[in-house]
Amino acid sequence: MRDLLNNIHPVTVIPPGTAPTDNTPVVSAIVDRLGFGSVTFVILAGALADADATFTVRMDHGDAADLSDAEAVPDALLVGTEALAGFTHADDGKARKLGYVGGKRYQRLTVTPAGNASAANLGAVAILGHPVNAPTANPPA
Repeated sequence: MRDLLNNIHPVTVIPPGTAPTDNTPVVSAIVDRLGFGSVTFVILAGALADADATFTVRMDHGDAADLSDAEAVPDALLVGTEALAGFTHADDGKARKLGYVGGKRYQRLTVTPAGNASAANLGAVAILGHPVNAPTANPPA
C-alpha cells in the first residue's frame, strides 16, 4: 500500500518564520526517536533578504534527553550530506533534507548563517518514520 500518512510523525523543530537577523546559529528542538526507526529533517527557506548570506547545517546526536552528550553525526550515519542541506540567499522558498540512520535516540539540527544582516526566514520539521506502532496519530500529538 502507498500510505505514507499513517507511517510518519512530523514534529516542528524550528518554528516557521524564525528569522535570524545576524549570524547567530539557529538550534532546533531535540527530536526523540523513541518508537520510530528513522528520522529525516526538512529545512524550509522562506525569504532570504541578504544577498551575501549562506547557511550551513549540522546534525548532532546523543543518548541523553537534553543532548548534554551531543556530538556531530559522522557522515556515515547521514542520508544525504550536511553540505547538500545547506543553502544560500538565492534559495528563497526552497526545501532541503537530511536523514539519520544511526542508533542514538536523540537528534537536533543547527543552522548557522554567515554574511547575514537581514531577516532570513526559515523553519524545519523532523519527519519520524518506520513506527513501531502504526497507524500514527492524525493530527500528530
